[in-house]
Amino acid sequence: MRRRFLALAAAVLFGLSGCANFEPTPQLKADHLIDQAVATVERFQTIEGLKKFASFLPDAYAVAIFPRIIKAGFFIGGEGGNGVLMARMPGKGWSAPAFYTLGAGSFGLQFGAQDTEVILILRSKGALDAVLKDQAKFGADAGVTVGIYGVGMEASTTTNFGADVLAFANSRLGGFLGASFEGGVMVRRQDLNEAVYGQGMQPANIVTNSAVDTPRAERLRAALGR
Repeated sequence: MRRRFLALAAAVLFGLSGCANFEPTPQLKADHLIDQAVATVERFQTIEGLKKFASFLPDAYAVAIFPRIIKAGFFIGGEGGNGVLMARMPGKGWSAPAFYTLGAGSFGLQFGAQDTEVILILRSKGALDAVLKDQAKFGADAGVTVGIYGVGMEASTTTNFGADVLAFANSRLGGFLGASFEGGVMVRRQDLNEAVYGQGMQPANIVTNSAVDTPRAERLRAALGR
């Protein structure tokens, strides 16, 4: 019996140490996030109700891709998820991706789904500046208007295509109900930005300097180009 207990204890300790060893580093998290963003873009290009997002890209100032918005405690009673922001560089295509978290309180991001992927099309310089300078809070009170186009069970759609930001949302689990970005915020993930680009690197530097880049971003640029 004692031998069995010791063997079981050893197996548990080995398993726990293995989990610790496989804890992703910020660099690995960033790489996976870019890969997931590629998958989201490619998936949206095949969904009838969402593929029109691509028609807004040529005139966009920036695009933000959030592969997973999870309805769980980012804030109390809120939602959150990580993603990337890429700005349009005149004559040079899309910038390198800067890393952000999209979150909201219980009054915002009213997704009925537990797992939703979102692409934001930033259509004005003011919207991009709000993200880069102020870690933008969306909604009329912040001067950044949002139009929402959702697909999912009992989809809720607002076709306000004159808005500063167009949000295209796809529910991968459950339904997309009564979506609202009032009170939603985009906050920079400085740990991921510095892991990829170096100490002190800010999103404004990443998305405006063509000398800043990561090879991992090429697949994402290619997906956006399709």
